Amino acid sequence: YAIMSAPTLSQYAAIVALRECDQEVQKMVDEYNRRRRMLVDGFNRIGLTCFNPDGAFYMFPCIRSTGMTSEEFCETLLQEEKVAVVPGNAFGESGEGFVRVSYAYSLKHLQEALVRIERFVQRHQGENQCEQ
Repeated sequence: YAIMSAPTLSQYAAIVALRECDQEVQKMVDEYNRRRRMLVDGFNRIGLTCFNPDGAFYMFPCIRSTGMTSEEFCETLLQEEKVAVVPGNAFGESGEGFVRVSYAYSLKHLQEALVRIERFVQRHQGENQCEQ
């Protein structure tokens, strides 16, 4: 026997979503693609080399041009510009010199974050550049 399961109403809603919501899913896929393209182009324009991710809703721009470690970059960006990103070294030694950025936010918020990141990078631009 089972003492816990998804409510019947939720199960019916899931069936409807699977059968009838492909158009809504495609709208969200298109929106994530729009956000991704805007951020990749923006990061590359401001000098934080970033490749185009193929999955999820995260990207990994290189921040070595600032001369900071990934932890220093994240802490200072948060303090100075109130933008939160995750240090790349949280994902292993090879993540050092990068930060993880989520684009699961509204386009408006992402555009504002990019403005703040650009302002931050202009203040902290260093000599170290990422290899492509």
